[in-house]
Amino acid sequence: MAEDAWNSRDPDRVALAYTEDSHWRNRAEIFQGRDAIRAFLRRKWDKELDYRLVKEVWAYGDNRIAVRFQYEWHDDAGQWYRAYGNENWEFDEQGLMCRREASINDRPITTENRRFFWPTSGPRPQDHPGLIDSPV
Repeated sequence: MAEDAWNSRDPDRVALAYTEDSHWRNRAEIFQGRDAIRAFLRRKWDKELDYRLVKEVWAYGDNRIAVRFQYEWHDDAGQWYRAYGNENWEFDEQGLMCRREASINDRPITTENRRFFWPTSGPRPQDHPGLIDSPV
Protein backbone atom coordinates (compact mmCIF):
# COMPACT_ATOMS: atom_id res chain seq x y z
CA MET A 1 0.00 0.00 0.00
CA ALA A 2 2.86 2.40 0.78
CA GLU A 3 4.41 1.82 -2.63
CA ASP A 4 1.08 2.46 -4.38
CA ALA A 5 0.49 5.65 -2.40
CA TRP A 6 3.96 7.01 -3.19
CA ASN A 7 3.57 6.09 -6.87
CA SER A 8 0.39 8.18 -6.93
CA ARG A 9 2.59 11.24 -6.24
CA ASP A 10 -0.30 12.70 -4.24
CA PRO A 11 1.15 14.45 -1.16
CA ASP A 12 -2.24 14.61 0.57
CA ARG A 13 -2.83 10.87 0.15
CA VAL A 14 0.68 9.93 1.26
CA ALA A 15 0.60 12.23 4.32
CA LEU A 16 -2.47 10.46 5.72
CA ALA A 17 -0.34 7.41 6.57
CA TYR A 18 1.66 9.46 9.09
CA THR A 19 0.80 10.82 12.52
CA GLU A 20 0.12 14.56 12.82
CA ASP A 21 3.52 14.96 14.53
CA SER A 22 5.47 12.31 12.59
CA HIS A 23 9.27 12.73 12.68
CA TRP A 24 11.13 12.44 9.37
CA ARG A 25 14.72 12.27 8.26
CA ASN A 26 15.06 12.15 4.49
CA ARG A 27 18.64 12.38 3.26
CA ALA A 28 19.94 15.53 5.02
CA GLU A 29 16.49 17.00 5.77
CA ILE A 30 14.93 16.60 9.20
CA PHE A 31 11.39 17.80 9.85
CA GLN A 32 8.20 17.01 11.72
CA GLY A 33 4.45 16.94 11.07
CA ARG A 34 2.00 16.30 8.23
CA ASP A 35 2.19 19.86 6.89
CA ALA A 36 5.97 19.54 6.58
CA ILE A 37 5.56 16.11 4.97
CA ARG A 38 3.15 17.50 2.36
CA ALA A 39 5.48 20.42 1.61
CA PHE A 40 8.47 18.08 1.31
CA LEU A 41 6.62 15.73 -1.06
CA ARG A 42 5.46 18.61 -3.27
CA ARG A 43 9.08 19.82 -3.59
CA LYS A 44 10.29 16.28 -4.20
CA TRP A 45 7.87 15.51 -7.02
CA ASP A 46 8.31 18.94 -8.60
CA LYS A 47 12.00 18.02 -8.98
CA GLU A 48 11.85 14.22 -9.47
CA LEU A 49 9.83 13.94 -12.69
CA ASP A 50 8.14 10.73 -13.90
CA TYR A 51 8.89 9.13 -10.52
CA ARG A 52 8.35 5.34 -10.28
CA LEU A 53 9.06 3.42 -7.07
CA VAL A 54 9.50 -0.21 -5.99
CA LYS A 55 9.58 -0.93 -2.22
CA GLU A 56 10.26 -4.21 -0.46
CA VAL A 57 10.05 -5.19 3.20
CA TRP A 58 13.51 -6.05 4.48
CA ALA A 59 12.75 -6.83 8.15
CA TYR A 60 10.00 -6.25 10.72
CA GLY A 61 9.17 -6.70 14.36
CA ASP A 62 6.68 -5.31 16.86
CA ASN A 63 5.93 -1.76 15.66
CA ARG A 64 8.93 -1.33 13.33
CA ILE A 65 9.61 -2.18 9.70
CA ALA A 66 12.74 -1.78 7.58
CA VAL A 67 12.29 -1.48 3.81
CA ARG A 68 14.61 -1.14 0.88
CA PHE A 69 13.62 0.58 -2.32
CA GLN A 70 14.65 1.78 -5.73
CA TYR A 71 13.03 4.48 -7.77
CA GLU A 72 13.68 6.14 -11.08
CA TRP A 73 13.13 9.75 -12.05
CA HIS A 74 14.51 12.41 -14.35
CA ASP A 75 15.31 16.06 -13.87
CA ASP A 76 14.04 18.93 -16.01
CA ALA A 77 17.07 18.55 -18.30
CA GLY A 78 16.09 14.92 -19.07
CA GLN A 79 18.84 13.18 -17.05
CA TRP A 80 17.52 9.93 -15.55
CA TYR A 81 18.50 8.67 -12.09
CA ARG A 82 17.95 5.53 -10.07
CA ALA A 83 17.74 6.13 -6.35
CA TYR A 84 18.69 3.32 -3.99
CA GLY A 85 17.74 3.44 -0.35
CA ASN A 86 16.62 2.05 2.96
CA GLU A 87 13.96 3.30 5.33
CA ASN A 88 13.22 2.56 8.95
CA TRP A 89 9.58 2.97 9.97
CA GLU A 90 8.04 3.13 13.44
CA PHE A 91 4.26 2.96 13.99
CA ASP A 92 1.94 4.15 16.75
CA GLU A 93 -0.88 2.10 18.32
CA GLN A 94 -3.31 3.16 15.55
CA GLY A 95 -1.00 1.91 12.80
CA LEU A 96 0.11 5.36 11.62
CA MET A 97 3.79 5.96 11.00
CA CYS A 98 5.26 8.17 13.71
CA ARG A 99 8.88 8.02 12.50
CA ARG A 100 10.49 7.62 9.09
CA GLU A 101 14.22 7.66 8.53
CA ALA A 102 15.47 7.36 4.96
CA SER A 103 18.97 6.97 3.56
CA ILE A 104 19.09 7.45 -0.20
CA ASN A 105 21.74 7.53 -2.94
CA ASP A 106 21.10 8.66 -6.52
CA ARG A 107 22.95 7.24 -9.49
CA PRO A 108 22.71 8.78 -12.97
CA ILE A 109 21.53 6.23 -15.54
CA THR A 110 20.99 6.28 -19.28
CA THR A 111 17.52 5.98 -20.75
CA GLU A 112 18.53 2.51 -21.99
CA ASN A 113 19.30 1.39 -18.41
CA ARG A 114 15.87 2.25 -17.04
CA ARG A 115 13.82 -0.62 -15.58
CA PHE A 116 10.55 1.00 -14.44
CA PHE A 117 8.23 1.81 -17.36
CA TRP A 118 4.64 1.59 -16.11
CA PRO A 119 2.38 4.65 -16.47
CA THR A 120 3.21 7.43 -14.01
CA SER A 121 0.84 8.18 -11.13
CA GLY A 122 -0.20 4.54 -11.06
CA PRO A 123 0.71 1.43 -9.12
CA ARG A 124 3.45 -0.95 -10.20
CA PRO A 125 1.87 -3.67 -12.37
CA GLN A 126 1.29 -7.00 -10.62
CA ASP A 127 3.65 -8.80 -13.02
CA HIS A 128 6.53 -6.32 -12.60
CA PRO A 129 9.39 -7.91 -10.64
CA GLY A 130 10.28 -6.74 -7.14
CA LEU A 131 13.79 -6.03 -5.90
CA ILE A 132 14.90 -9.42 -4.56
CA ASP A 133 16.13 -10.54 -7.97
CA SER A 134 16.89 -7.12 -9.43
CA PRO A 135 20.35 -6.29 -10.66
CA VAL A 136 22.17 -3.51 -8.89
